[in-house]
Amino acid sequence: MGREHSDAAEEVIARGIPVGYFAHSANNRGEWHDLREHLGAVARLARQFAESFAAGEWAELAGLWHDLGKYQADFQRHLKGEKRHVDHAVIGAALARRAGGSRGYPLAFAIAGHHGGLADRAGQDSLSPRALDERLNDGMSTLEQISSALPADLAGHTIPQWPARLQDRHASKDVLRSVELWTRFLFSALVDADFLDTEAFFEPDRRTAVQGFDAISTLRARLDSYLDAIQAKAPATEVNRVRAEVLTACRAKAQSPPGIFTLTVPTGGGKTLAAMAFALRHAERHHLDRVIVAIPYTTIIEQSVAVYRSALGQANVIEHHANLDPETETERNRLASENWDAPVIVTTNVQLFESLFANQPSRCRKLHNVARTVIILDEVQTLPSGFLLPILEALRELSFNYGCTVVLSTATQPALRARDTLPSGFTDTIEIAPSPPSLFERLRRVEVDWDRLTSNPLPWEQLANELLGHERVLAVVHRREDARALTKLLPVDGRFHLSALMCARHREATLARVRETLRGSGPCRLIATQLIEAGVDIDFPVVYRALGGLDSVAQAAGRCNREGKPQRGKVVVFRAPTLPPGGTPRQALQVTETILRESNDGPDISDPHVYEGFFRGLYFGQNLDTEQIQTLRQEWRFATVARRFRLIEDGLTYQIVVPY
Repeated sequence: MGREHSDAAEEVIARGIPVGYFAHSANNRGEWHDLREHLGAVARLARQFAESFAAGEWAELAGLWHDLGKYQADFQRHLKGEKRHVDHAVIGAALARRAGGSRGYPLAFAIAGHHGGLADRAGQDSLSPRALDERLNDGMSTLEQISSALPADLAGHTIPQWPARLQDRHASKDVLRSVELWTRFLFSALVDADFLDTEAFFEPDRRTAVQGFDAISTLRARLDSYLDAIQAKAPATEVNRVRAEVLTACRAKAQSPPGIFTLTVPTGGGKTLAAMAFALRHAERHHLDRVIVAIPYTTIIEQSVAVYRSALGQANVIEHHANLDPETETERNRLASENWDAPVIVTTNVQLFESLFANQPSRCRKLHNVARTVIILDEVQTLPSGFLLPILEALRELSFNYGCTVVLSTATQPALRARDTLPSGFTDTIEIAPSPPSLFERLRRVEVDWDRLTSNPLPWEQLANELLGHERVLAVVHRREDARALTKLLPVDGRFHLSALMCARHREATLARVRETLRGSGPCRLIATQLIEAGVDIDFPVVYRALGGLDSVAQAAGRCNREGKPQRGKVVVFRAPTLPPGGTPRQALQVTETILRESNDGPDISDPHVYEGFFRGLYFGQNLDTEQIQTLRQEWRFATVARRFRLIEDGLTYQIVVPY
């Protein structure tokens, strides 16, 4: 932020608000938080945070006005212990609305919600906070009472024009949604600035735990050295040659301008570190601020974090998801997770996307740090189809208007290009990998047996007998109850079970025991649900997969002969006694059945083009916005959007204590 802006802001505040008005009560040193100092500090920080998406002037105004409602005798008495209800946040919001008319709405939303969250513009239901328009109507009278005491250059600020991209078609639905996202980013800059200045007053030393991150350039050089050392010791196998070529391509394509990229590499092709090599080099080249890696399942996030920390250093990689163990999480990780102010963030799709559509200050404060980043979406095919339209539009916005580069990484690339049935799709993507069809052919490591797909399902008892014919075998089934039923039919010796119903520590311990058993000579039979498929580094010579989506069959095959031994692995696809869960998994099965009927020998899962047809079939005719998020966004119903945009349904989630 320019020094002239901060000086002007402080001068205006000093002239307008006399000494003796406070923002917060006494800290443990007995000091009261001066209101003038707080408004000035928040204005400076908010402007600094919002410069990354060209909203610095707006954010500075938000900081100046966010606590003007504390410039009231009633609020000052409230601070001193008197029981008085004062809606202090609505005063600055009403000022923004009065000064800018409809143009002032983004400021009004941000200021009014800086404690309770972004509200709906209008309407009311029992699950949402009070609508903004209703609060503004009540706040106007209080504003009139105190505004006469404020200097004209503080209360009479001119509301800046919206950015040019938001002025082209004022009433169009897509622009209304763009304003909605921009408002959320503006809100993020304000609330993070407010959190940080308040924290600095009460706990001035707390943020020292998150100082000292290495620069992007340092991390890029460290990763290069790490990868070069691995390559120097790697045996001269075809798998390692492919990994080296993928890495070389990632380094070269990092020089490309920011945009939306695909990284289509077969399983076992080294995507995890190669994608990071692209991201760090690209961020260094284009002066981007950080790398965010979003992973679909917490079951694999610990594995990825361990890989990144080995390469980049323990302190530089922040892990943020719901399953973190509070007993082992460091203060540094906990604080950096609050606002993602770190060079490398590894998180979940749930955390990333629900934050992009959230309304609460604690959830939104990180968003301004999403601007000007490289976002790697690992296993991008797992994006939920019911939320695909809002997700894709948000990613396009981040790329076009917030300086982000997006990397869509997977072996089974979904059909996300724009078309009539997918208007929010991407119009132009750049493939990073060198000739994906050639890579897939060179890493053809398994034979898929489609012949078991008779019209009759394979009973669990018969499947168990077949599994006993293999010393080392993985079986992937549709449901947790399927996994339990099949596991019980196997002898205890060498039997393992894995499902999402197990706590994180239990899953990690089970995978560790499986890997240890595979290194030995005894039997190892693992029964799992699909959580084993997306990126879990485990290798079996034989895999059985219940028929489901074609992408799931391919991902299960990725756990077979990962190192490309001369004898190809065997993948047996069978028809299970049960169907996949309803919704997308059931529809994916139906699309696969159609593909099977149209092919003589079964689809070739080593042909990356086959997934284009599969995903087109999957998305066709589906409702890709089941909760009407796009309509709600253009109506500026922030609270309702946040409540409905849930990748994991709240009603199906329980907090429990397990004796593990």
